[in-house]
Amino acid sequence: MRNMKKLVALMLIFVMTASVIGGCNGATPEATTVATEETKSATFTVTDMADRQVEIPENIESIATFGSIGVINAFVELMGCGDKICNDMSQNFTQTDKWAMQYVFAPQMEGAPVLESADGEIKMEDVISLNPDLCLVMSQDLIEPLESNGMTVVYFEWKETDDVKTAVTLMGEVLGKQDVASDYLAYFDETTKEAQSLTADLADDEKKTVLYGGVTQLTQPHVIAEWWIEAAGGISVTKDSWGEDQQCTYTQEDLLKWDPDVMIVTDKSMIEEIKADPLYSDLKAVKNDAIYAIPTVAHVWGNRTVEQPLTVFWTLNKLYPELVTDETLKEKISDFYEHYFKCQLTDDQINAIIGTK
Repeated sequence: MRNMKKLVALMLIFVMTASVIGGCNGATPEATTVATEETKSATFTVTDMADRQVEIPENIESIATFGSIGVINAFVELMGCGDKICNDMSQNFTQTDKWAMQYVFAPQMEGAPVLESADGEIKMEDVISLNPDLCLVMSQDLIEPLESNGMTVVYFEWKETDDVKTAVTLMGEVLGKQDVASDYLAYFDETTKEAQSLTADLADDEKKTVLYGGVTQLTQPHVIAEWWIEAAGGISVTKDSWGEDQQCTYTQEDLLKWDPDVMIVTDKSMIEEIKADPLYSDLKAVKNDAIYAIPTVAHVWGNRTVEQPLTVFWTLNKLYPELVTDETLKEKISDFYEHYFKCQLTDDQINAIIGTK
């Protein structure tokens, strides 16, 4: 009888143990997560923008960003995950205070490990030591060195205007923020339509002509500017100046011939340089004091950035202040960063973003 009791007890223990094991691994066939034997943590698979299948840890606590750090960080911060960025920016971003707002959105970055040298070479020993849960890159050249050292790497890009939809959707998947991604993409479309409605009644001869870029270097560095200038109801003077190599350069003679109503420059230092050049003294933008420096907040607003809807309204404010007042622009800026970046900007910060000259 005693042996029989022992046998029953052992059978009960076996059944209970099997039940527990079954409960831990009892995902349905449709489930996208699995438990790895080594880590016992759930993972799922995404297809990145290099068409690679990447297994992602479900619980991401640390994110390292490489290469185009400004724009990549902005995507992470858009998802409300700026607090997960575990590395500081490289020297290219910290030699001036141009990117200071990054430390407002993700203050833990300041003083964190820098994972790239000034020339963009990965400091692999530091990466391995930091051991981030996820590495984000926008250059395919960075995938292999990171992946071969055991890192989880996701590649995404924004080359064409519509790539923003794919890139934001991917980031939403990777970070488990699909709802935020959907909300943002709806906001992007709605804001663009709102801008179009504001300028719909402008006749072509009422629209302001605009020159954007490194005016003192006679370059327009980002083709996306052709989109946001038009979205803001402007006419870009460089729209027909792009070569097959996707480069846009021009001459001083071109600039004088275009005589733009408004200039938007990539750096504030260019404004005084343009004004001081007697060659440009008769240009409408110079005579009317209509030269503005594009803001850099999470990223440069004139580049491809998740802040692009704000770029459109900022430009509208500079071209047609009667259509978009400073107060309207302040409200849009405040709402955007509070809603997506989870950061309430001060009045001084917003006024600095809006800028004047």
